[in-house]
Amino acid sequence: MALFDINPELYKACEIALKQCLGVREGESVVVIADEPERKIGYHLWMKAKELNAEAVYIEIIPRKMHGEEPPKPVAEAMKAANVVIAPTSKSITHTLAKKEACEKGTRVATLPGITEEIFIRTMSADYEEILELTNRIADILDHGRIVRITTSLGTDLEFSIEGRKAKRSTGIYRNPGECGNLPGAEAYIAPVEGTANGVAVIDGSMAGIGILNSPIKLTIREGLVEKIEGGDEARKLEEILSKYGKEARNIAEFGIGTNPNARISGNILEDEKVFGTVHIALGSNYDFGGRVKAPIHLDGIIKTPTVLIDGKYLFRDGALQGGKNEE
Repeated sequence: MALFDINPELYKACEIALKQCLGVREGESVVVIADEPERKIGYHLWMKAKELNAEAVYIEIIPRKMHGEEPPKPVAEAMKAANVVIAPTSKSITHTLAKKEACEKGTRVATLPGITEEIFIRTMSADYEEILELTNRIADILDHGRIVRITTSLGTDLEFSIEGRKAKRSTGIYRNPGECGNLPGAEAYIAPVEGTANGVAVIDGSMAGIGILNSPIKLTIREGLVEKIEGGDEARKLEEILSKYGKEARNIAEFGIGTNPNARISGNILEDEKVFGTVHIALGSNYDFGGRVKAPIHLDGIIKTPTVLIDGKYLFRDGALQGGKNEE
């Protein structure tokens, strides 16, 4: 007897994830790792993998206590032995040794931390070939850029250097051995040069660790560090979080650009940072994607309808993609 009635929309999203994003082929071993809160999505992925004539394995782990906690050792071994791993789990296994070692062995890994059925269905119905092209196009501009300036009508006016840094491409397409990333995919992101960020960032979408914001959080930034946090209760909560982790937690760690036209700001940062027409600034650690700061936290803050200039050329204007037109 089936564990769940099949939800056709969810099943279709699983097909896109497995076929289009992960390129699952007949006879490949596909390990689905889920936990109890994500059991229904995990089961649908396993059923779809079976239908694709893959050697489909479903593993359910006890929910981890925190993001980044290692899965059990037998699971880590199974990950290394598989062609494909897809992991809808309530706590993230993205930044684990198990995932890193599996990728080094050639496993294609997609992690879906905290995914919900609604977000999965919505974000996987996008055209991932288009997302691939758009993400690469924006990342190429970042690769060759030197100075970024972000402004918004709410008072954001922030400038920093990305000279010598290379952008990362989270495309949602992981078809080659060892390729890994999140699903949903869809962002281009880069580590600003430490100490170069100056100005004001007004976070008005959502903030990791807090969720959708009722009132904006104003960050005053000097020489790459957040110097002052202003706003309502949510600003005080962010101050509380950062105060536990020292100076490195206040580092301007990341500049990211969402590239998924189907994503919506939902309060789940996995989706929020992928919303096309938004940018995000992250605080804390950037050591694993080209920066120099190791911190125990990495918190993304979403900025809506931004104007973005790269070396004086418009990339976005009030949230609309311009593609590098000269400043007027």
